[in-house]
Amino acid sequence: MQVGIAYSEPAQQLWLRIEVPEEATVQKAIEQSGILRKFPSIDISTCAVGIFGKIAELDDPLKAGDRIEIYRAITADPATVPRRKTIGEDDDE
Repeated sequence: MQVGIAYSEPAQQLWLRIEVPEEATVQKAIEQSGILRKFPSIDISTCAVGIFGKIAELDDPLKAGDRIEIYRAITADPATVPRRKTIGEDDDE
């Protein structure tokens, strides 16, 4: 059966379509896809993964046509993110 694997970094995105056995799990498909060699920074033991935008476990079984998404941590530089005001905060700071 065919499934898709999607991963994105700021400078590069990858979407693969691969053939996996009927009994494949999320982890087996990710490993079989070769994406871990292309992006050595991916650690699937700590990264969240999902199927069509819903969080999944590595041992979840797949269905034909599923799109596996590998999520990376979102990081924000406090120097570039504007500070949000909280309710009741004065404008005179």
